[in-house]
Amino acid sequence: MKIIHCSDLHLDSKMQSNLDSKKARERRDEILITYQNMIKYACTNDVKIILIAGDLFDKKNVTVKAKNIVLDSIQSNPQIDFLYLKGNHDEANFLTDLDEIPFNLKLFNDKQWTTYTYGKITISGIEFGGLSSYEIYHTLMLNKSDINIVTLHGQEVKYDQKDKAEIIHIQSLKNKNIDYLALGHIHKYKQEKIDGRGLYCYSGCLEGRGFDECGEKGFVLLDIDEEKLKITSTFIPFATRKLYEIKVDVTDTFTTLDTENKIDEKIQNIEQEALIKIVLTGKVDIDSERDIQYLEKKYKNNYYFAKIYDETTLKIDYMTYENDASLKGEFIRLVLKQNLSEEEQRKIITTGIKALSGEEVN
Repeated sequence: MKIIHCSDLHLDSKMQSNLDSKKARERRDEILITYQNMIKYACTNDVKIILIAGDLFDKKNVTVKAKNIVLDSIQSNPQIDFLYLKGNHDEANFLTDLDEIPFNLKLFNDKQWTTYTYGKITISGIEFGGLSSYEIYHTLMLNKSDINIVTLHGQEVKYDQKDKAEIIHIQSLKNKNIDYLALGHIHKYKQEKIDGRGLYCYSGCLEGRGFDECGEKGFVLLDIDEEKLKITSTFIPFATRKLYEIKVDVTDTFTTLDTENKIDEKIQNIEQEALIKIVLTGKVDIDSERDIQYLEKKYKNNYYFAKIYDETTLKIDYMTYENDASLKGEFIRLVLKQNLSEEEQRKIITTGIKALSGEEVN
């Protein structure tokens, strides 16, 4: 039997704030299309179950379009069971207006463990919020002779995450006869051992929405041999677009063209359909020039989206300006005397030097 484990689709999500309204709408639509393409993949690869480990949606008010697309994907594929465990971003109103829940949409709750059985395969899950941590871990009972898949939505106790989510204590799930723990909430693919028998896995999100979600995105395909009681899991990259954060050391570059050449070296193998964040680093001469607006314009024309962040520091020989009688020397000494951070100094001095040189200051 084949099963897709996916999570954190965040359909109808707001996109990263840097995107204009047109591209934000495009990306929301692309994520819906990627979801539909995943269903097509399931149909053509004889997948019997799609297990959604939380955060199918991103907010309380789901658009009619997104709701209809998801419902149609379920209703028009009766050969596939959709097992849906709500996450911390999901709201119940996706289902409240339905006269009848599709027979192949299987739900979980926060009152007790719910288990669905397919021959020798069991899939058990519980949503956080109804029971204490002690009750959740101590009421999970699994048969040793079955192939046991468990699903939860939350973050590992050791994981640093800004979003509020329930903590999953992997240690408390050891020796519970779990073969595969299908997790949601962390947006990056990860798989590690629980104990000598089982694995836990975050499938990651289906599409990256911002530059905190760079790298390959997709879902996990489980191929289960019921006779040998064996699960093979494979991560399937599936995103329409990738997001990249590229750090470019521009130390000793002196002109915009020098910087451009350094960037080109770093991004030459990145596909034009990507979203890229270019971070300039290193120490640069105080008299060097870099036109960030020009560079952004160039790379926005070459890629679906591009943003450049200048995080360089100034290479200043303080002794050079100690007795410099020029206006520039006086200005630099004045800035350096202020109680400012290195970043603040860099911005003020860079802007001031441009102004003193007669350049346009944005």
